[in-house]
Amino acid sequence: MVFVANGSNSLWPAPLSFRVCAPLATILTKPHNWWLNSPRPLRYTTRMSKSLKRVRAVLDSADAATEVRETGLARTAADAAAALGCHVDQIAKSIVFLGAQSGDALVFVTAGGQQVDLAKAAALAGEDLGKASADVIRAQTGFAIGGVSPVGHIGPTRKWFDRSLLAFDIVWAAAGTPHHVFRAAPADMARLAQAELADFVRAAP
Repeated sequence: MVFVANGSNSLWPAPLSFRVCAPLATILTKPHNWWLNSPRPLRYTTRMSKSLKRVRAVLDSADAATEVRETGLARTAADAAAALGCHVDQIAKSIVFLGAQSGDALVFVTAGGQQVDLAKAAALAGEDLGKASADVIRAQTGFAIGGVSPVGHIGPTRKWFDRSLLAFDIVWAAAGTPHHVFRAAPADMARLAQAELADFVRAAP
């Protein structure tokens, strides 16, 4: 089951959605954007980015327990972990490289506190790896930098999933925008992403 909500700050009900307003005293005494930095379960909304809709469509059709939340701006794993109150390694970040020979965007989903070992990643990909530009990432995955999700890509993308993420019961990943994340069991996330489990992070010093 997936929960999705709008980010409206209106006191009036949004179309096709229901809300319970905070007490008037709370509204009058807090700044107008008091809610922005707190992650919230999301309700269904008619105003949603195409990127988030694609991610939600995958999760809606999944035979897995998932949840989407709206956060404050979370462009990094550290930002997301702070907003969610979880360990940074519970953030499954998508690192995108460019295949030097194929020209493909290649996605390595790794724990937030880890770094991809370029040699190990290149061995898995079977080609040299370089930096993927923002244009390449958007054109091949459908996502902008800061919101790249492991699921909901616009085309077939080769992906690898950091095996160390399996140590957690729940992990979180971007849901298509820098303001949305979703959670799932790591094995379910890897399956939904159609990613290969692999070891490709740098060894601890």
